[in-house]
Amino acid sequence: MAAIRGGEALSSLCCRRSGITARRSFSSSSARKNYDDTVQNLRIGKHTRVIYQGFTGRVATGNARDSIAYGTNIVGGVTPGKEGEHLGLPLLPNLRKAKEQLNPDATAVFVAAPQCAKAIEDAIEAEIPLIVAVAEHIPLHDIMRQVTSILKTQSKSRLVGANAPGIIAPIGYCRIGFQPLPTFAPGHIGIAAKSGTLSYEAVASVTRAGLGQSLCIGMGGDIIAGTNLVDSLKVFESDPETEGIILIGEIGGRAEVDAAEWIKEYHARERNPKPIAAILGGTTAPSGKIMGHAGAWTARGERTATEKYKILQDVGVTMVEHPENFGETMKSLLAKTGRDPKKIQQDATNQKRSYHTGNRRPLAEMQRRARAAQQQRRKLVLKAAQGPGVLEPYLDEVQGVSISTEAAPKDGFYISVTVDRTERQPALATAPTSDPTQLRNRIQRFPYTWLEGPPRSTVDAAVQHMQLSSAPPQAKTQIASLLQSLAKMYKDKEAVTLASSISLTSEGNIQLHQPSFLLQFDDSAFKSLKRQQDIFALRQKETEQAEEVEAEKDGIVYVRLEDPEANIGTLVNGAGLAMNTVDALRQHGGRATNFLDTGGKATADTVKKSFELILRDPRVKVIFVNIFGGLTDGGMIADGVLLAFKEVDMKGVPVVVRIRGTNEEVGQKRIAESGLGLDAFDGFEEAAKRVVELAGGRRMNGLAELSYKARR
Repeated sequence: MAAIRGGEALSSLCCRRSGITARRSFSSSSARKNYDDTVQNLRIGKHTRVIYQGFTGRVATGNARDSIAYGTNIVGGVTPGKEGEHLGLPLLPNLRKAKEQLNPDATAVFVAAPQCAKAIEDAIEAEIPLIVAVAEHIPLHDIMRQVTSILKTQSKSRLVGANAPGIIAPIGYCRIGFQPLPTFAPGHIGIAAKSGTLSYEAVASVTRAGLGQSLCIGMGGDIIAGTNLVDSLKVFESDPETEGIILIGEIGGRAEVDAAEWIKEYHARERNPKPIAAILGGTTAPSGKIMGHAGAWTARGERTATEKYKILQDVGVTMVEHPENFGETMKSLLAKTGRDPKKIQQDATNQKRSYHTGNRRPLAEMQRRARAAQQQRRKLVLKAAQGPGVLEPYLDEVQGVSISTEAAPKDGFYISVTVDRTERQPALATAPTSDPTQLRNRIQRFPYTWLEGPPRSTVDAAVQHMQLSSAPPQAKTQIASLLQSLAKMYKDKEAVTLASSISLTSEGNIQLHQPSFLLQFDDSAFKSLKRQQDIFALRQKETEQAEEVEAEKDGIVYVRLEDPEANIGTLVNGAGLAMNTVDALRQHGGRATNFLDTGGKATADTVKKSFELILRDPRVKVIFVNIFGGLTDGGMIADGVLLAFKEVDMKGVPVVVRIRGTNEEVGQKRIAESGLGLDAFDGFEEAAKRVVELAGGRRMNGLAELSYKARR
C-alpha cells in the first residue's frame, strides 16, 4: 500500500489482467466526516507500511519475523521507554516519534489485554490509518470508554479487532495479525469472518480450489468489533482484485442481519454482483450459553443463528454447511455469474510464490504457549435470587419501585441496559410486553455514548416505546428514573446486560419481577485487571455444571448439550469450528453430547483433559476429534492426540480423528499408523459419516491403517 504523505494518498491501482500486480492505497477524501468513511483503510497490500506496538515483546518479535519473511513491509515499532533497533528495524519509545519518523499506514497492536485499550487509543490519537488489535479479554467497558467513544468522533483511523486474527492480503503478501501463513495463497476471493478457525478452514478450501484470496478480514469474536461484516463488504465491492466473497458468521449480535440488508441493496443496484457464499456457526447452540467467543451468545431481541441463516439465504447468499465446501461452491458461483473460474485460477497461480518456515516450534514450546494463553469465561450471570442484593443500592434512588418474587404477568413490560453491537455503544432496551415469545420482535434498542450516559431524550424515547398511554404519570416517571439508575449501575459494575420484566401495582407504582432478572457481567474486568471483585465474589461455582467449571481451569470451554438422543462427544480447537462441528454433525444425522473448544492450539495437556471430560458423560459412544492445524502443524497435533490417547482410559470408546491444515498429511499418517485403532480422515464429510456410523453401533470395518491407505 502506498504511504500517506502530507495528507494525500498515492492511489495507483494497476490492472492485474495486464499482468501487473495491483498496488493498493488508502483513499483520501476531503468529504470524510465520520468513522464509516475509514473502511477503505482496510485495503492493505505490498506497500503498506506496518509498525508494531509492543515490538520487543516475545510474541510480537516472533510474529514480526514470520511476517517479514512472508513479505510484509514492516518498518519498525514501538516499545515505551525504549529506543534503538530491533530485528534490524527502528525501535522508538512512543507513537508520536513513530508517526513522525516512520510514517506508518498500519499498526499491529501486540499488547496485553490490561494495556491494550490504552494502546489502541494512543494509535487513534496518533491518526494511524489502520489499527489491528489481536488481544483477547480486553474489558468491554474499556473498549466502550477508551476506544469506540473516540472512534465515532474521528475519520482518520480504522480498527480491526479486538480478539481477532487480524487482516491479511495474500495478493500483496501483507499480514497484520497472526494468521497461519502456509494456508493462504494469492488470489481473488475476499473473506470476512467472526471466527478464526472457521476462516482458516475456508481459506484452505479456497486455496485447494486454486482460487486464492485477495483480502481476508478477521472481525473477531468480541462483543464489540471495530470492523464488522458490512464494513468488509464495502471494501470487497469496490476492490478490483476481489471476484467473489465469503462471509463467516455465528450466533450473537446482528452483524449478519446488517450484512443481509446491505447485500439486498447491493443486488438491487448492481447488474452483475459479485457472488457471495456464507456459513453460520451455532445453529444448534443452546440458548443462554456463551459458545467460546466473548460475543457468541444470543441476547434477548436478537436473531438466532438459524434465523440469520435464513435471512442471508433469502437475499441471495449461497449458504454452505461446512467451510471445506467453500472452494468448489465459489467456483460454481463464479461460473454462474459469468466469471471464468479457470481464468481466475490461472491468474492466482501466476501470483503464487513459496513460503517456507523453518522455525517450527517443538511440541513442548507450543504447549507452554497455549497454557500461557488460557481462555476465560468472559461473562458472569448472577442467579435471580442474588439480584435484590445487587440492585437495591441503585433502586433506593427510585421512589416507589419494589421487587416482587412472583413471575411477571404477560401484560407486563421489559426494560434493560445492554450493548448495541452494531452501534458499538451501550443502549437502553425496552418492549411493551414481558412475554418471552414476543420479545424478539418487539424489543427496541436506544444507544447512547458510554462517556455521557443516556440523555433525557433517549430515556423518553425508550419509555414511549413501552406504550404506557394508560399508565399513571408517576409510573412513567419511575421507569425513566429506573432506566437512569440501571445505566449508572451498568457503568459502575461493568455489566454486559441488566434486564428485568416489570409491571404496575394496583397503586400505580412499578415493580420488578425477580424471576425475570438477567444480571450479566463481563469477567475480563476482573480477570485482566482485578476490578469488580465484589461482584465476582458472588459467583456460585457449586451450582454450575461441574465439567464446565473444571474445564475452565485448563483453558477449555466445555458446554454440555442436553439432548437425550446425543451420543457423539466432540473435541475441537477453536470456538467457531467447534460450533460448526456440532451443527454439521446434525446435518449428517448425528447428535453431539457437548461443545468443546480446546482453544486455538490443541496440545497433549488440553487434549488429554478434554478426553477425560467427554468420557464422564455416559451417553458418549464415539468421540470425534476435529482439529484444524492453522497456527501449529498437523504433525505436532497428531503427537499431542496420540500422547493423550495413551494416557487416558478410553473405556473402549472408538475415536475418529480429522486433521486439516498445516502439515496435515503427516498428522493423518501418524494417527492412522499409530496402532491405536484410530480412524484418520482429511475431509469432514467422510469423517462425519464414519462417526455417525460408529455412533449407531456398527462395527469398525478393518484396521484404521488399511482404511487410511485405501483413501490415499
